[in-house]
Amino acid sequence: MRVAYLILLTAGIAAANVVFSETGTLANSTDTKLIDLLLPSSGDVVLQTYGFGGGTNAAGTVILAGGFDPFVGLFQGVGAGATFVNGTSDILTSYSPGCPPAGLVTVGAVTGQCGDVLLQFTGLSAGNYTVLVSDGSYVPEAVFESAPAFLGDGFVDLTGGVFQTCADLTDCNTDTGNWALDITAPDGASIVSPITTPEPVLSGFAAAGLAALFFVARLKHR
Repeated sequence: MRVAYLILLTAGIAAANVVFSETGTLANSTDTKLIDLLLPSSGDVVLQTYGFGGGTNAAGTVILAGGFDPFVGLFQGVGAGATFVNGTSDILTSYSPGCPPAGLVTVGAVTGQCGDVLLQFTGLSAGNYTVLVSDGSYVPEAVFESAPAFLGDGFVDLTGGVFQTCADLTDCNTDTGNWALDITAPDGASIVSPITTPEPVLSGFAAAGLAALFFVARLKHR
């Protein structure tokens, strides 16, 4: 589901942004959502999720907590050749919590856990971009590669086949496949869909190096 509307910001000179409030449900823990964002001119983009902790999105819709903690990323271009700009989830060292405005969640006996994502991009050039939403433990290999890194390079699957968030090896929440994302972009931006999801790939690097690196990946919240 998509809701789009304009907001006006006044800071000396009036400027307008368009906000796309996107919601949906992934079919399984290795499913992905790709959103083709077209910027007609250069500008800033903000990505904010709500599905894990819940809250009220920019469209005024109340989002229930209980969805998966997400990976959110931005690629320049579309398709397999789209190049990685930035992205994160709560199992990565680059993670910067996006709560608030998204809410906090109790995971097992651990309270006040943030799994939602806030990403801010400044001065993006005009053109097509791909926004990726996936489970926080289903991470594009582009995150770990030197630039240029591509959407078509595949994914590292650390989900164990389930939507789950754990405080320790046995103290876990079972999440749903629900997600919610606000995309704030310059006025005139548009969403083009659908676009094709690349086939997932698990490389030798991912299988060997990342298995060790993320031994505690299921312990998503520290």
